[in-house]
Amino acid sequence: MANVTVKNIPDDLYEQLKQAAEAHHRSVNSELIHCLEQTFSPIRVSATELADRARALRSRVGAERLDTGEINAARDQGRE
Repeated sequence: MANVTVKNIPDDLYEQLKQAAEAHHRSVNSELIHCLEQTFSPIRVSATELADRARALRSRVGAERLDTGEINAARDQGRE
């Protein structure tokens, strides 16, 4: 495993990292590794799971479904 030294971290950023580490019961080093993994190792989501998440979000915000015509009209607006 590689070792990396991170220099010149702004104080406010380090404080945020430290607080996140405490909140997640991790060391600062482990929290930083977790953040890097989240950034560089995206989680694959199935189409079904993505649709389920969209439905859940839509129900929370009370959004109505748009039909294809409304979507196309919004997309084409201003293209005349």
